[in-house]
Amino acid sequence: MAGHSKWANIQHRKGRQDAARSKLFSRLSKEITVAAKMGDPDPDKNPRLRLAVKEAKANSMPKDNIDRAIKKATGGDAETYEEIRYEGYGPNGVAIIVEAMTDNRNRTASNVRSTFTKRGGNLGETGSVAFLFDRKGQITYPNEAGSEDDVMMAALEAGAEDVESGEDGFVVWCADTDLNDVSAALEAALGEAESTRLVWRPQTTTELDLAAAQSLMKLIEALEDDDDVQSVTANMEVSDEVMAQL
Repeated sequence: MAGHSKWANIQHRKGRQDAARSKLFSRLSKEITVAAKMGDPDPDKNPRLRLAVKEAKANSMPKDNIDRAIKKATGGDAETYEEIRYEGYGPNGVAIIVEAMTDNRNRTASNVRSTFTKRGGNLGETGSVAFLFDRKGQITYPNEAGSEDDVMMAALEAGAEDVESGEDGFVVWCADTDLNDVSAALEAALGEAESTRLVWRPQTTTELDLAAAQSLMKLIEALEDDDDVQSVTANMEVSDEVMAQL
């Protein structure tokens, strides 16, 4: 059940290096507002909102910002955001999934398509690469959370599907529909997680050399700079040597 994943480590490091804290908070706020508007504004009665708030707290987002995002949804003045998924290929045929929340579908589609084209990629149709990924719940813990055996046992008892360990800590995987229950059980056993979210997990990965990895990262960073983009996932894999040079 335990394993190692450079892809998970890349995702983890990228999250920590998120361009600007204010941009990260903006993305988290948007998710909180949308979750609160779609369901109950009480996190205890709304699993999606509860996970959004949990992720915001894990990223040290101030409580006032979280409360403001929830009130925005209940106050009737919140923008109407549409959730859209874009799929395509980057340099060297790497599959990419872009998740966005937008109040202007045409603007976002135009920007995403332009970014793919300028950075050596191709935007495809919906479904063109999603079959290469599985939708999963991902929960991360630091090494200090416990020994590998302790984390493994807690994950098994919580109903998780897989655990990966590495120098950055532990990544616990579960079915997307089980994320709320598994994260709650793990929190009771191991304490607060570093991150709790739904992600696209690649079924296979494409290994890249330094030049190809640098080219792909430029595309990913350009996509992440778009205010409408919530997340970018690619099925890239790089060696430790290449990772150190990125």
